Amino acid sequence: MFRGQIITLLTFPGVIIHELAHVLCCLLTGTRVIKVRLFRFGNPAGYVIHEHPSSAWKTILIGVGPFFVNTVLGLVIALSAFLLRGDGHMDSATAFAVLIWLAVSIAMHSFPSKGDAKGIWGTVSDRSCPLVARIAAVPIVGFIYLGALGSVIWLDLVYAVAVTIGLPVAVGVQIW
Repeated sequence: MFRGQIITLLTFPGVIIHELAHVLCCLLTGTRVIKVRLFRFGNPAGYVIHEHPSSAWKTILIGVGPFFVNTVLGLVIALSAFLLRGDGHMDSATAFAVLIWLAVSIAMHSFPSKGDAKGIWGTVSDRSCPLVARIAAVPIVGFIYLGALGSVIWLDLVYAVAVTIGLPVAVGVQIW
């Protein structure tokens, strides 16, 4: 197994939530979903095939949806783990470890993929796309590509730890 496949296997809940976030955004935008693959061994580890959205803004939302969904869900699970442990409702170290693994694995898959960036870029490259959407999309696509490049140096893991441990510490949650 390659390094990437091992990481994907260890963080499979994050892949599943990432794809479900795309599906959720398709539903919110009224974009028909054609095919969903929540998890598989291969590249990509999951995917959602959908109709072309009716606007550039819908394309952008569908592309970046996992960033918001995975980040928020990873944070909520981590906060739950720390708060349940802190108030004595969770005595099991195993249950705590499973919740933290789940939170980190979900947050680790927050970054949209290069495929998501290509979809956004393809839509905003069309001359009929509103200028405001084109201007908004440029930094978004740049951010996605930087995230993909940063994953080589574990930026996705650093981000996940910052979200699931750093943010709770920043708001004063007792984590140990």
